[in-house]
Amino acid sequence: MSQHWLKPQWEPGLIVPDLPIKHFLDNGIKSLIVDVDGTLLSGKRFILDENVKDWMLKAKESFHLHIFSNNPSAERIGSVADQLELPYTCGAGKPRRNKLIKVIKQFEFSPSNIAIIGDRIFTDILVGNRLGLYTVLVHPLGEGGGTKQRKRLQIFERSLASWLGA
Repeated sequence: MSQHWLKPQWEPGLIVPDLPIKHFLDNGIKSLIVDVDGTLLSGKRFILDENVKDWMLKAKESFHLHIFSNNPSAERIGSVADQLELPYTCGAGKPRRNKLIKVIKQFEFSPSNIAIIGDRIFTDILVGNRLGLYTVLVHPLGEGGGTKQRKRLQIFERSLASWLGA
């Protein structure tokens, strides 16, 4: 693989609801696998902000979607999936690949036609790159549906990834 495993293919510097859906269509994406914590929800919330929900419902018109989270709480991740009427996987164990491989097989598309969207390099981006998916690193979501102001973990991950050559 010529791409570094810790380097996303697209890092737009945006939160999920600000991503242009046309970008995915222009890149031949047919399915989106989307992280929850930090990507669709902030903190320990259960209810999606309207801007996030609207974006996901609009994306659902063009793509096959799957909610994919390391969070082990079926109650929390299931609540998010129910709001969008989408299938989900909780306790995913990213960056391990086994549960993501099962999801990919359900789509019946080439991995290059599937995007994974998340806010973490060492989970979302790493597992996506290991499986040949189109990887998208977004800014973590803050309270009220905007960009999270304190992104210490993401800054640390970027620094470490850079130090490792990404």
